[in-house]
Amino acid sequence: MPFSVTWHTLLDELDDLPEGSTLITPLSNDRFRVNDVQEQRVIIEFLDRDIDETRPLQRDQFETLYRHITDEPGGFELDRLPPDGDPYPAVLSLHPRFEVDEDAGVITKTEGPTSTQLLDGEPDTDEERTEPEGLDVYADALLLIDALERHDVADLPEMETDALVNLYTLLSDVQRDANDLRKDVADVLLNRLHHDRPVSGPFGSVQRTTRRNRSLKDDEEVLAVLEDAGIDRERVLGVDRDKVDDALDVTELSESDVYDIEESEYVRKAEVDEERKETRLQGLKDQLAATEGEEAEELRDEIEELESRIEELTEFKSGASFHTRAGGEP
Repeated sequence: MPFSVTWHTLLDELDDLPEGSTLITPLSNDRFRVNDVQEQRVIIEFLDRDIDETRPLQRDQFETLYRHITDEPGGFELDRLPPDGDPYPAVLSLHPRFEVDEDAGVITKTEGPTSTQLLDGEPDTDEERTEPEGLDVYADALLLIDALERHDVADLPEMETDALVNLYTLLSDVQRDANDLRKDVADVLLNRLHHDRPVSGPFGSVQRTTRRNRSLKDDEEVLAVLEDAGIDRERVLGVDRDKVDDALDVTELSESDVYDIEESEYVRKAEVDEERKETRLQGLKDQLAATEGEEAEELRDEIEELESRIEELTEFKSGASFHTRAGGEP
């Protein structure tokens, strides 16, 4: 099938898009909308960027991507796209014969039903707030926010002891819960990151990296290898801490005879009153559910302003332009 047929089918799909439809790029997860559909190009507008928010996507680049997809039996790998190239597969996914597989990191041509990079719709700002089930960090974070609003943490020495205890307990719980969730998120992300290519979202970017952990082989094996290389074993033998502790247990020596000891004091969470936390949490939920009128509107305005400031400070921006690689790749 010639590309001209595929192109005009894609243009028809774009013309039929409901007004305000939002798509998302598979690599950077940038949201964008189609502003204009022309014979030789498609004009898109990014919703999460302060610069380069409007961009033309050229027909010849779509054709190059089409050729790569049809030439590869397993699909075209998304990480081979040039910088800022992922709007192209997102738009092409609207064609009924092309589909983006984010888990596999490819865009493929298929004869069966396909999914698209089209979002279901913008979140309804008037929708009632609901608590995610089984997410401990949400409940503890809500309690922490409440504590931060009720106390002036800018002047910690002036705070009452019980308030400091509550604050420390909540901070500890949020840290633990957030770290557990962070590890779960990282496990899923690891399968979606390819070849150390950074992937960005509205608040930052992540990258797949490799960490090296070393552990010595069996002592005799290590010593034998070093001796064969001309290293005398006395040069690498040292004091084994575990063996020293075992020796202390069977002698009259004290720790101070063999250790330099420095003591430091710290605060450790001893216990958590879960029942008290749950009572306070339920009160906060009821308060949020009952919020309406001008107070609710002011709260939403404050949240939107805060989100805007955070986005301005943390958004990953790229000034790179889409271009054709050597060899004709998009």
